[in-house]
Amino acid sequence: MEAVNLVRLKGWGVREAARYIGVAPGTISKWIARAPYKGSAGIPTLSSAPQTHPNAIPKSIEALIVKERKKHGRCGQVIWKTLEARGIAVGLNTVHRVLDRYSLTKKYSPWKKRHISLPRPDVVIPGDLVEMDTIHEVTFAGHRLYVYTLIDVASRWAYAWASRKISAGRSLLFLARATVRASFPFHTIQSDHGSEFSSWFTAHCVAEHRHIRVGKPNDNAHVERFNRTIQDECLGKLPRSLEAYATALPKYLRYYNMERMHMGIDYKTPIEKIAEVFPRSWR
Repeated sequence: MEAVNLVRLKGWGVREAARYIGVAPGTISKWIARAPYKGSAGIPTLSSAPQTHPNAIPKSIEALIVKERKKHGRCGQVIWKTLEARGIAVGLNTVHRVLDRYSLTKKYSPWKKRHISLPRPDVVIPGDLVEMDTIHEVTFAGHRLYVYTLIDVASRWAYAWASRKISAGRSLLFLARATVRASFPFHTIQSDHGSEFSSWFTAHCVAEHRHIRVGKPNDNAHVERFNRTIQDECLGKLPRSLEAYATALPKYLRYYNMERMHMGIDYKTPIEKIAEVFPRSWR
């Protein structure tokens, strides 16, 4: 841009400016042709991408891809199969590139909070991975009622606690109660992204806390199945009240942990599974 200004503003000749800058005169002429007449931001760099490509798809096929997208809003895979059914040979990646070129793909919002989950630990002994969740109920009087649930993946040992409220603080209280009742230490706690398992809970959790992937409840499959079991075998037979739940849950948990056989651990009870690793600590 300095060379361009020498010619435009100071009236230097092209060859004179070329000798002063130390480049060929033809280079100065090209810079003058590309440089903006106003502004000092510099000469914009042109894209080196070719304007045409010998393997580029015809504009007619490109228009069909755009038309299908705007007509039904289907994804690139469906559009690809639709064109294939019509006898139009086009690659799936080409369909995606065309949609992206016309801004017809959904981009991840820069304002949306990204949730990054820690690597899922290998489950070897009790306490390696403990899944937590909450069951939401509504009493006949219209009041909310919650049941915190927790299960150890390795042994299937479970714990539950009824509460009128849920919060990060109540979650920590529930976890402390479960830790006292368990006969083994908790190394990793896993939960969904509910408000009761917020970053405040993560910061004050005594064990490492990880979240499951957003929209992937199967990551917490063990506790989700336990929720169904405890609702079918215990909570579903009770009136929806805190008093009834608080009375019935300890009795059911003793049965679940000490008497109920589990197919996932070779038809053993959770206490028997724990005793294989911690023979003198279980109770």
